Amino acid sequence: MALLTPLELSDAKLLGEQYGLEITRVEALALGSVNSNFRLESQAGRVFFARIYEEQDAGGAAAEARMLEALSRAGVPTAVPLVPRASGELAAGLSRALGLLLYRAKPFAIYPWLEGESLCHARVTPEHCERLGEALARVHLASQSFESLPEGRFGVSGIAARIRNVSEQTHAYDADLELLRERLERYGQVRPDLPMGLVHGDLFRDNVLWQGSQLAALLDFESAYRGVLIYDLMVCALAWCYTSQFQLDRVAGLFKGYQRLRPLGAAERAALVSQGGLACVRFASTRLTDFELRAKPGQKPGRDYRRFLDRMRALENGALSAIL
Repeated sequence: MALLTPLELSDAKLLGEQYGLEITRVEALALGSVNSNFRLESQAGRVFFARIYEEQDAGGAAAEARMLEALSRAGVPTAVPLVPRASGELAAGLSRALGLLLYRAKPFAIYPWLEGESLCHARVTPEHCERLGEALARVHLASQSFESLPEGRFGVSGIAARIRNVSEQTHAYDADLELLRERLERYGQVRPDLPMGLVHGDLFRDNVLWQGSQLAALLDFESAYRGVLIYDLMVCALAWCYTSQFQLDRVAGLFKGYQRLRPLGAAERAALVSQGGLACVRFASTRLTDFELRAKPGQKPGRDYRRFLDRMRALENGALSAIL
């Protein structure tokens, strides 16, 4: 994606000073679809990851920092942001709010650079999925560590607003938008019998780092919120276990690892397809707004929303019945 907020070396130096770092190099990273991300190098030879939050306000970014600290204490492999200086004069363009820095009025954070790699689909194995499932279960079990959790930005009303936004801008997707509206109404009903807790909501392959066969870190809890736990599990199944079709050995590995720590109840098993369908509607709608509408004329969107319509049809046609 194109960076929404650039970060020049001169500004990176000023920001780094607030963390006691002498920054010597900045490299923009083409990661994610929401924030502007960078690789920083210091005079001491250390490497850091920096993020400018493009949609989160200071309260949301500060809540994410507290969440990461609590998850780390609970044994979840993840990165915790550095703490900036609490006092001292700031250069022009910088400010403080809720214990973090603001750059151009947007929250800014620096994280330790974690060594590891993201996996392409061809390299994902059932063993990787099993380790992912276990790590996700640890996140869900850590929910009891939080007195309160934020509401999600991608709830039913938020998804409906995105669908409406697309329909107001163009009629090119009317048939698919009608399908998404119908499925949102079908799958978006509140289920009080389903366990809720901390949900990552976006645990795709680029949000997990690996060192060989070992899971090194879960990344990007920016949009984490209080939600239905099995929704999170189905997001992983959609993201990690589907190529041109569902790979059942990967799905089996994912569920095996997850249930090793957190077995599913009967109500959860009965709702897996509907929660997976809701996830398909969510990601189809955000890919429409974040990629399809932003693509220049004649340019292919970076991510195709139709792939999640394919996933949804596969779920509804019983592709995972043998596993679920």
